[in-house]
Amino acid sequence: MIRLENVAFSYGNKRIFTDFSLELADGAHLALMGPSGCGKSTLLRLISGLITPQSGRIAGLPQDGVAYVFQESRLLPQLTARENVELVLKSIENRQKLAEEILTELGLGDELDTLPSELSGGMARRVAMARALAFPSPLLVLDEAFTGLDERTRGIVADCVLRRLDGRTLVMSTHSGVEAELLGCEILRLAPLH
Repeated sequence: MIRLENVAFSYGNKRIFTDFSLELADGAHLALMGPSGCGKSTLLRLISGLITPQSGRIAGLPQDGVAYVFQESRLLPQLTARENVELVLKSIENRQKLAEEILTELGLGDELDTLPSELSGGMARRVAMARALAFPSPLLVLDEAFTGLDERTRGIVADCVLRRLDGRTLVMSTHSGVEAELLGCEILRLAPLH
């Protein structure tokens, strides 16, 4: 379980959270929704340990890293689609096979040896998703990870995520109730502090 207790976080004078608490049970599916600037991405970064609160406490963070899809795909440009996924599988046997399996499930079976510069934006998003799904962490974080995907592709990606979650905790930010529903998420609505 990940537990946030009385967390406060600000960027300079802009308060994002004050006395914020949340419990995330193991295996929970949670979607953060709300207007831009309300703290969705900040909360994802807090939950994953990328930033620390200025006060309050966070307990239960995974010790060996988090599977994270950022708003930008963040692929290494010199590596192929397959190599970008294999990167997080250093200690796993058959990593090439696993990378190929996940990429193929996401509709990228013909793009395994393609460099990021030759992929469309939607394809790059799916490679980033494959990399996160391949990383063996108990926590999967998706920050507006479906951006740029058409309705059909979004359904394919959601199906793959659900198949490969395997009991992991999922926390996502989205502006779409449909995306939250596709992944069976409980919705937490955030509002900006005034």
